[in-house]
Amino acid sequence: MAGGKLTPRQKMINLMYLVFIAMLALNMSKEVLSAFGILNNKIVESNSITDVRNQSSFEQLAQKASEQPLQYGDKKAKVEKIRALCKDFTSYIENIKNDLTKDLVKDADGNLPFEAMDKGDKVDELWFSGDKLTPKGQEFVNKVSSFAGQLKSIGGSSIAASEMSKIEKRFATSPVKSKNAGTTLPWLEYNYKGFPLIATITKLSQLQADIKTTESDVMTGMFQSDLVAAASLTAYQPIVVPEKTAFFQGEAVKGKIILGKFDPNLVAKSVVVNGNSVKASAGQAEFSFGAGAVGEHEITGSFNFDEGGKVVSLPIKGNYVVVPRPNSANISADKMNVVYRGLPNPMTISFAGISDNKVNASAPGLTRGSKPGQYNLNPGSGTEVTVNVTGELPDKSKVADKKTFRIKNIPGPQGAIGGTIGNDKGAKSRLEVSQISAKLPDFLYDLNFQVTQFTFKVPGQAAIIVNGDRVNGQCKAALARAGRGDQVTIYDIKTKIVGVSANIVTGKCAPVIYEIQ
Repeated sequence: MAGGKLTPRQKMINLMYLVFIAMLALNMSKEVLSAFGILNNKIVESNSITDVRNQSSFEQLAQKASEQPLQYGDKKAKVEKIRALCKDFTSYIENIKNDLTKDLVKDADGNLPFEAMDKGDKVDELWFSGDKLTPKGQEFVNKVSSFAGQLKSIGGSSIAASEMSKIEKRFATSPVKSKNAGTTLPWLEYNYKGFPLIATITKLSQLQADIKTTESDVMTGMFQSDLVAAASLTAYQPIVVPEKTAFFQGEAVKGKIILGKFDPNLVAKSVVVNGNSVKASAGQAEFSFGAGAVGEHEITGSFNFDEGGKVVSLPIKGNYVVVPRPNSANISADKMNVVYRGLPNPMTISFAGISDNKVNASAPGLTRGSKPGQYNLNPGSGTEVTVNVTGELPDKSKVADKKTFRIKNIPGPQGAIGGTIGNDKGAKSRLEVSQISAKLPDFLYDLNFQVTQFTFKVPGQAAIIVNGDRVNGQCKAALARAGRGDQVTIYDIKTKIVGVSANIVTGKCAPVIYEIQ
């Protein structure tokens, strides 16, 4: 807000907006915060597995380099530098995570208090200062944006151009176009500003996963052909690849078991899965059996090969999860838990495990969007609207669900003089040339208001009704008779929303006061 003493009415309006913003913040459910925490734990666990795999790959390379230094020595040196770069970057991010969570008390299992991590104050204070970045925020952006270039300078031509392109996209920090607001935001603001702390921690863990995946991809790309040719059969790893990670009760579990470092000329003598022999082909075997009861199940067995007159058995170990058939839909408003009258509120509607073309949604004012699962809801009269959803399962049976949303009118904007909301002060000449406008700060939709009429009142003189958004000759004449300290009130501001065809009803526009200096 601009300088100057606020009227009691303006103070009340400001307080109402603060309450409105607080209500929006409270809409982040505890279940969503917990889901972020669980996801973060999974990513951290996966990162540990990736570390073990990367270490194993490097040890194989080190062994080959000791045996054949001319062939592998130079590549090993490059990989050592790349691993050191990745370790430094990962540790840097880990220090940020530790600093952001150092004051939080973990439970007996070592978990952070996910449901209490719903604020983004620590992250915003660490990385942002108004519309600019803090030194630490700029340092973080620089770390991310320079990572791909540092990799390229170390690996050079040893990293394929296609792989380098993927890495550059993975760590790009160019401005991002916001899908909801329709504006372009700086990369750090788009990804981290205003998010709950647990969401930021999860994103940082995912960034660490990207670093470790990049390390793995670079090593694989640089040495795949050499290591495949030189490796013994004992270095192969059978990988269980189900068609999907979870199955409905009664479904057949289908998938493939593929050998890592795949060789199309490699055919197993026999393959056994869960005690049954299955058909083997070039480096893989297909399997099919009943899914069983709901819960987690193991897949065990072995790939058996002839090597040097002996049978080499490679163990198969995997698992899959059987889940119940879905009976509830995923219906969510992309903006908030209410929908606004007169606006095309974007929504995502889907059924877990059911393709979009088998899902039907209906509600007054609901239309499909351009992408699968995307809808727009433009509610009419009333205070609530119910979205009904049905889905068709693979066996042609139906499931259904519904959800009710509150309908609200768009809140009233605030008057502004020369772009300044609320009270302002200055010379008469400035007011004479300033545009009278209206703004709706901190609203989820980017709406543009045009002032069509307002009332202009100088103390001790008659009120003047003005058509348009600038003062007219009558106003200037009244201003000429005003003295220093007089407060000119601009009220009864009438507006229309630009770019929206519907006749949208908003709340009353707040007045603005201009003190003559």
